[in-house]
Amino acid sequence: MGRDVPALTFTRDDRRRFRDRTHASLDVLARMLREARFDVERPRVGLEIELNLVDETSRPAMRSTEVLEAIADPAWSSELGRFNLEINIPPRRLTAGGPDTWEGEIRNALNHAEEKAAAIGAHLVMIGTLPTLEREDVNREALSENPRYHLLNDQIFAARGEDLLIEVDGVERLRTYADTITPEAACTSTQFHLQVAPEQFAAHWNAAQAVAGVQVALAANSPFLFGKELWSETRIPLFEQTTDTRPDEIKIQGVRPRVWFGERWITSVFDLFEENTRYFPALLPLCDDEDPVETLERGEIPHLAELTLHNGTVYRWNRPVYAVVDGVPHLRVENRVLPAGPTVADVMSNGAFYYGLVRALVDEDRPVWSRMSFAAAEDNLHAAARRGIDAELYWPGTGQVPVTELVLRRLLPLAHRGLDTLGLDAQWREPLLGIVEQRCVSARNGAVWQAEMFHHLHDVAHLDRPAALRRMTSQYIDFMHLNAPAHTWPVE
Repeated sequence: MGRDVPALTFTRDDRRRFRDRTHASLDVLARMLREARFDVERPRVGLEIELNLVDETSRPAMRSTEVLEAIADPAWSSELGRFNLEINIPPRRLTAGGPDTWEGEIRNALNHAEEKAAAIGAHLVMIGTLPTLEREDVNREALSENPRYHLLNDQIFAARGEDLLIEVDGVERLRTYADTITPEAACTSTQFHLQVAPEQFAAHWNAAQAVAGVQVALAANSPFLFGKELWSETRIPLFEQTTDTRPDEIKIQGVRPRVWFGERWITSVFDLFEENTRYFPALLPLCDDEDPVETLERGEIPHLAELTLHNGTVYRWNRPVYAVVDGVPHLRVENRVLPAGPTVADVMSNGAFYYGLVRALVDEDRPVWSRMSFAAAEDNLHAAARRGIDAELYWPGTGQVPVTELVLRRLLPLAHRGLDTLGLDAQWREPLLGIVEQRCVSARNGAVWQAEMFHHLHDVAHLDRPAALRRMTSQYIDFMHLNAPAHTWPVE
């Protein structure tokens, strides 16, 4: 959930002060890590889901302000586009009440929001990219009213000095230019949070990086953008391009992108925050009143506002999070690779697979990241985004292998083991991981269903492209509410 910022203009002095404060915060973080000041007794998980708003015809509805007023719940907030919303599900222990309790909590929150939105003519959709979104829908007028996003837009284009090129070569080819970052609003995701102890952070982050490609392949749900059929998870290349502050000349020099997989396995969470300050200039150089050094000297816990704000403008696919809750600091891995949807059941199964697999990999005597190059993990991510559940990925000991085979033979047993270690017995694990298993057996996920349904409507029923995309999206919404996993959805 992004931090709100006021509307203002930044000066050169603002940027100098922010850099100084960020480096001071980094020094304070290093000291806190040495002195073990973090909450490690109650590790918890959390979840954020970004959603789209559509009207009765399944076209994007620019109604986020009115819908948020109707929902009237602080768990809901605005996102980049006026056709986006986000819900932040309260953190919990993974085993608290069992997965059924967590799923029920999420469904109740979404159903309540849908009821309030429907009363004013809007509807919620959990999907990676909205198939009915058209190029002309993502202009400056579609930016959220939150000043944070207008500031981000202005700062990104000030850094670039030119329009954004969006180019994706998939089943079809998309090439267009944008003069705002609003196309990023087409990317809606599910974000899993995992609180970890400082000494365990590096292993958990490395494991999350290693499995990112597998996650995306299994859960791909974004095959359409601006009327074009592109990658299975088009959200990945779109997000990488729409927040890129680098013109071509800077890219050629090797300057890192702000949407970043990274470039190495780490040994400490400090590595990631230090990379942020070393490689990336500030986009939102806002200084807080708190002096982190003085706060720590008083024996209190600093919020490290500049460090965390800067971290929020470096869009790692697995992001480190420092936060203070009830006066106690903690660290989290924020897993950001997955699209939203298709159903709550799918989201829960994705979460179970992720949490279980990461835990099992962390517990291995010889870590996977010691046997796999970092470049191979990044290649897996992009191969998975392009081909989805049909992708072939690299894994140590197997080489290049179909992702479905890799999961069924190697990774699902690990996920079961990890969840068992976390305290989820077979009665809870089997239904959750069974959805992942059946996706692999059927080779079907949200992206596959969307493509098949579109072609049925367009190629067989002879609807024109916009009508086929609207009808497909309408059917998607109906199935989403039924909460049957996407691999079971019929095409008819």
